[in-house]
Amino acid sequence: MLPGGERVALAQIPGGTLPPGDVPKFVTPLLVPPVMPKAGTINRKGGKPADYYEISVRQFPQQILPAGLPMTTVWGYGAITSASKKGLLLHNAPSLTIESKWGRPVRVKWINDLVDGAGDALPHLLPVDPTLHWANPPGGEAGRDTRPTFTGETPGAYTGPVPLVTHLHGAVGVGDESDGYAEAWFLPDANDIPGEYATHGTWYEFFAGKAAAAFGVSWSPGNAVFEYPNDQRESTLWYHDHTLGMTRLNVYAGPAGFFIVRGGPDGEKAVLDSRSGATAVLPSPAPNEGDKFPPNKTYFEIPIALQDRSFDVDGSLFYPDTREFFDDIVGPYIPDGEFSPIWQPEFFGNMIMVNGNTWPFLDVQQRRYRLRLLNGCQSRFLILDYSNIPGVEVWQIGNEGGFLAAPVNITADHGNRMLLGLAERADVIVDFTNVPVGAYVLGNVGPDEPFGGGVPDVDFPAADPASTGQVMRFVVGPAVGADPTTPPQYLVLPPITPLPAESVVRPLALIEKMAEGFNDEGDVYEGPVEALLGDIQSGVWIERMWEEDVTENPAVGATEVWEFVNTTGDAHPMHVHEVVFEVVNRQSLQIDVDGGVAQPVQPIGDPRSPEPWETGFKDTVIAYPGEITRVRATFANPGQFVWHCHIVEHEDNEMMRPYRVGPVQPGQPGAPA
Repeated sequence: MLPGGERVALAQIPGGTLPPGDVPKFVTPLLVPPVMPKAGTINRKGGKPADYYEISVRQFPQQILPAGLPMTTVWGYGAITSASKKGLLLHNAPSLTIESKWGRPVRVKWINDLVDGAGDALPHLLPVDPTLHWANPPGGEAGRDTRPTFTGETPGAYTGPVPLVTHLHGAVGVGDESDGYAEAWFLPDANDIPGEYATHGTWYEFFAGKAAAAFGVSWSPGNAVFEYPNDQRESTLWYHDHTLGMTRLNVYAGPAGFFIVRGGPDGEKAVLDSRSGATAVLPSPAPNEGDKFPPNKTYFEIPIALQDRSFDVDGSLFYPDTREFFDDIVGPYIPDGEFSPIWQPEFFGNMIMVNGNTWPFLDVQQRRYRLRLLNGCQSRFLILDYSNIPGVEVWQIGNEGGFLAAPVNITADHGNRMLLGLAERADVIVDFTNVPVGAYVLGNVGPDEPFGGGVPDVDFPAADPASTGQVMRFVVGPAVGADPTTPPQYLVLPPITPLPAESVVRPLALIEKMAEGFNDEGDVYEGPVEALLGDIQSGVWIERMWEEDVTENPAVGATEVWEFVNTTGDAHPMHVHEVVFEVVNRQSLQIDVDGGVAQPVQPIGDPRSPEPWETGFKDTVIAYPGEITRVRATFANPGQFVWHCHIVEHEDNEMMRPYRVGPVQPGQPGAPA
């Protein structure tokens, strides 16, 4: 759909064979993710000591649905060794939280352990479409990381060993060898990998060499060792898989977790109380390494991952195995037409999962809590609605890049509603002090379909109030003692040091490619076949595929403004690896007579300032249809990275592009000999 046009294809919310109405709500206590145990400390030559972890991804059953319903087979990260006897060697989805200190590097050996008890490779839990531009292990070294060509019949789902590579989302200043580049994936070190398969991606060996030179580490089959400098602002990061053309499926299967950076000059100790000028008191404690599990203490700072899922009656995860699910298009599928047979342009689960359980509850006291919220959904924009909690006060104090310029009163100034795009984070203080004792539901009034901005129930139908319109329940009880924390209105957050003026303004395009298909009755439908990125030259956008050469190449140390020109009918959460950025403004675009963005691109009207919760620094920004969204970033670290839409179905089908900071690296894939 284009601005002013009529939407053709809507995602269907039914999902799997387990109806949402058959799943009891608010009977499972919220899991507060424990802390990932360290494997030890690394004494780095000539540098700071680093915290070291050994973390694998495994397959296991987990009780995601309420007790009494079947367990669900998922994947999750977990530590395989602990320096402390108290360390939890626990795989879970979401995974345990990595707690890190500002200025102290973290080194992780990431292990792909998706093998069975005999050491043979496990197949994917979900249907893998092999017609996308994807990792493609069966293509061997010559065909890996390509979009395969097919003749004859439409291919079925890929059922071979699963590639993985972990990205720490929000990490700033990380070397490209440790960023989880989409072509640096690796298969498990399994017994039965076919000899003709590629066991790792195109960039894996080059990055292994860089890691050896930089850190003295060696990568081996089934693993990679990454290092994160942790010299960015105190902030809430998260880690997840980033394999080319498979991110949507690998993340949906479960592996993701929080990574929190604490301390530094912009950290919690720099937050002041305006009444006294002294250091403010924020709600705590959060989980600590070595805490008992289940916990024997009460937490007042809690990370909360919000995700949507669908299930079948046997408890298994449901994800569609045919394009028909999305918009009834049954062809022409590749190789006879342009439509990939399995890929979904978007996917909306019909149940809300919070920290790995459907519709949990949390016992809270009449006092203040700090919630670190993450929208970890597939395609779903969330609009969290606190208005059914009488007397509550909600203040946002941080986003992806750390503390905001000033606290934002969500209750008084924003109708008790909070918009969260895909992969956005919100550091929020929720004050239950004046909430009557009782049980209250946190709602969601975001749509059960692609989001284009606007007001719920005016510009789009709000989420189903019986299912996806409910998130979790807060059960409010009396406070057990005085609340020592600083009321949010008195918080003075660390000052924001603005970035330098830009030397380059780079216009970029967000594009949707459409084609005509037909349903099983032969009716002709138009639907999306790819989501794309591109650059803009002389006001005209040029579509770029993943495989094309880099077109975004900032100089080392340069500050640039990137202009995301959204030519599609949907909002896109745009994420740039390696940096945080300032949101500069948004501006409307001239629309043509057909309701689409006019070419050449013509900004109209006055630019619109960022939202109050977009101050400070971010790593993901919502780009609305028919608008330019401008962000400013400094590109300090050389290397090869990516920028992409974080609707993971889009990211997996061409809405991701490589970018490079600085010159081509000697020996990198594709470099001149």
